[in-house]
Amino acid sequence: MRTLAAQGVNVARVLLFRQFVDDDLGCGSYLVGDQGAGEAVVVDPALAIEQYLEAAERSKVRIIGVLETHTHADHVSGHGRFALEHRVPTSIHSLADAEFPHDALADGDEVAVGSASVRVLHTPGHRPEHCAFVVDGRIVLTGDSLFVGDAARPDLAVDAREGAEDLFGSLRRLAELPADVDVYPGHVAGSLCGASMSPDRSTTIARERSSNPMLAVADVQDFVLRSASIAAPRPPTTDRVVALNRGPWVPLPPPPEPLDTAGDAVVLDVRPVDAFATGHVPGAINVPLAGGSFGTKAAFVFDPDEPVALHASSSEEAHEAARRLWAVGLYRIAGYLVAPEAREQLATLDVAELKRLLARERDSVQLVDVREPGERDDGYIPGSRSIPYRLLRKAGAAALDATSPVITICESGQRAAIAASVLAREGFDARPVVDGGTADFDEDDTVSFRRCGS
Repeated sequence: MRTLAAQGVNVARVLLFRQFVDDDLGCGSYLVGDQGAGEAVVVDPALAIEQYLEAAERSKVRIIGVLETHTHADHVSGHGRFALEHRVPTSIHSLADAEFPHDALADGDEVAVGSASVRVLHTPGHRPEHCAFVVDGRIVLTGDSLFVGDAARPDLAVDAREGAEDLFGSLRRLAELPADVDVYPGHVAGSLCGASMSPDRSTTIARERSSNPMLAVADVQDFVLRSASIAAPRPPTTDRVVALNRGPWVPLPPPPEPLDTAGDAVVLDVRPVDAFATGHVPGAINVPLAGGSFGTKAAFVFDPDEPVALHASSSEEAHEAARRLWAVGLYRIAGYLVAPEAREQLATLDVAELKRLLARERDSVQLVDVREPGERDDGYIPGSRSIPYRLLRKAGAAALDATSPVITICESGQRAAIAASVLAREGFDARPVVDGGTADFDEDDTVSFRRCGS
């Protein structure tokens, strides 16, 4: 059994287990240890390691190691900060080809944390090095393999079919664990790493055997066809984040400083849509901090190499936005603006106004559905064009007529506002539908709503 730290005197064993969920990214991480022995490890840490340090202090344990299930593609790991700031070592499977000092894990290894045991199960599929960790035979941390009601996507590191074949075997191996083993995944609903995850944050092997459709597929070729048909967009910073997590340790960047003007930086306005619409810096792009999945949405719109100036309601909001951008590998933050000259406005519509507009002058506007194609398959407004918001700044705007007004719509209004701000920056007369969207249309509407196949 591999021991991360020397054991002290015999003490009563108390298993310590804490789950941490980053709601913005849908990522799960864990603090696991022996409270009696005063030792713990962190599994798949976020860049914001303060939460683990505070929990460890409250539980009177010392963090002696970091265990990575794999090289993450959607968020920057905190293992570099643990190493640089606290001299805590990291363990990861040898196939990760990590360029930082680490302890190489292999299938079947057992890591002792006090008297608690963490057994390594090599579970490739999402990535070749992927491992799950079985804690005392009672809990399995499945990382990006088995989710609640779903399974990981296999297309981020290798060919989707190759990854799916490996994932099929890994899921079968996990399903062979005892039925009463608790399952805690590396992602929950809101992540791009799975398409149909349950909002539940844990499950059991028994429940997944009986209800998870990915475990119900018995034939490997059927599984490959289903798993390799990925509908979710590829996380925009995949290659960059993998390189950061595989390479030399990543320190915490310095906090952003206040600015008088944005200069050459693109302004990212993180305030709510109504504040942006009332007045914003000309050319600013609006991705509200409070809108959910802020980091992922911003990463879809901004190039990681372009400097960004944050427009926030307060310094606290600016610092929180910076932390979420760092988490997805966006580091070129020039600073933040709190009270800039904000003379430009953005006209908005509600659903009732859009319905009236479409009823009387449908041909005078371009209606752009900025949801993903898979969402549109469930229903759409006839005559609308499908251009996901994440594509508009890169190429999608070229397909639109800059001389005609553009109305952007999504399911609830959040992505429509991002899209309209991107188009307004390009000179379009763009107006988002806010406080509602396609979810407020149905087949009985006077302006019509078309179901797929109808």
